[in-house]
Amino acid sequence: MKKKLIKYIFLIFAVLNFSCKKFTEINPPVSYLGQETLFQNDDLAISAIGGIYSRMSSTQEVNSINHLCGLSADELTNYNSGPGVAAFYDNQLTDLNTSNNTLFLDNYAYIYTANSIIEGLEKSNNLTPAVKLQLQGEAHFIRAFCYFYLVNLYGSIPVQVITDYKENRTLPRSSIDKVYRQIVADLKIAEVSLTDKYVTTERVRPNLGAAQALMARTYLFLQDWTNAEKYATAVIDKGNIYSLVDLENVFLKNSSEAVWQLVPPVNTNTTEGQFFILTTSPTNVAVDNRLINDAFELGDKRKSNWLKSLTIATTTYYYPFKYKIRSSTTITEYSTVLRLAELYLIRSEARAQLNNLAGSIDDIDKLRNRAGVTLVKNTNATITKTDLLDLILKERRAELFTEWGHRWLDLKRTNRANVVLGAIKSTWLSTDLLYPIPYDEMSRNPNMIQNPGY
Repeated sequence: MKKKLIKYIFLIFAVLNFSCKKFTEINPPVSYLGQETLFQNDDLAISAIGGIYSRMSSTQEVNSINHLCGLSADELTNYNSGPGVAAFYDNQLTDLNTSNNTLFLDNYAYIYTANSIIEGLEKSNNLTPAVKLQLQGEAHFIRAFCYFYLVNLYGSIPVQVITDYKENRTLPRSSIDKVYRQIVADLKIAEVSLTDKYVTTERVRPNLGAAQALMARTYLFLQDWTNAEKYATAVIDKGNIYSLVDLENVFLKNSSEAVWQLVPPVNTNTTEGQFFILTTSPTNVAVDNRLINDAFELGDKRKSNWLKSLTIATTTYYYPFKYKIRSSTTITEYSTVLRLAELYLIRSEARAQLNNLAGSIDDIDKLRNRAGVTLVKNTNATITKTDLLDLILKERRAELFTEWGHRWLDLKRTNRANVVLGAIKSTWLSTDLLYPIPYDEMSRNPNMIQNPGY
């Protein structure tokens, strides 16, 4: 009832703001150049895929997932007076929430562009074969990446694989299983299309390692432990490309730990640095005390390296400090989307589920050694499978906090969200596990069904 009341309040403001204008359909994204022109030569075709990465960074795709999911979970505390962001923290979203709407629609915009590129590549005979294959792999990777987040944030969703707007606008929701099948199919195409070599001197265009990393994560979420271990190992074994680095160097541009990064907008540093680093009392978010007090063991260097505090009068605020530069025209850090540490965590969990506890401990100890905490093999070598899985989840919390929604998605996929969040959020309902389908999308698509609770 409370959510419906909030929805109606938002609706009243929307009507007042837009006067008597009717809701209108959003036209499909278009390029300044048509498909026929765009795929006439390598440079133009490459610019099409580059446009997706640029928009991901400039439209703050990075930051919206980082901080909105962090608020939905137990990583961040809200200090934003606007109702849009506060609703994520209070788990009081409605289908009129603008931040939620942007998150949903931006991902479908990237998917539309990826679909357009895939169609254009199929029709083109003018591209260098190697470039054509690379772009095919990247487009399928991007589509898989976007669907991964859409299915985990919204549940069953329409699967668009063509650019026909009339067909896409009335697609019904596909089952979660079907969405994952599409993700795996796209990543398999990416796997055979991409190579280990990055096509530029930086790690900003996905390669084979990126496709295998996302495949490992996908299989982890599907509880296909054998394939999760297989694909995580495929990346870990590329020792000539990827390696763990010192904590203060993890998020530098071209870090050897990075599997895929996004270039920040021109003349700025990362979106994460701009948003998270505090110089005055917070007006957006700060780190939740539960993360400070519960996530780290004694002496964990991740706490001292990746968190920082600011005291105003008598109040101390903590903020994520993985990215060290708030703003600079000299860019030294890139937004890191996929990195090697996650692959060790994926393989550790998969091995534990497959009853290879020694192998699991070896993987988790790689990260614990870097963090300066006691190694499991030295202090608890006979740990039970259940306790080891609990430890891995805690390790994921300490390693991946405020990165790409990991904590929010981990609580959901391990069926712990209701227990953990229900205990600390008075407004928590089990229906909060999924975000609402935007109101505009519900209005446009007669076959769309809203998530329960909205």
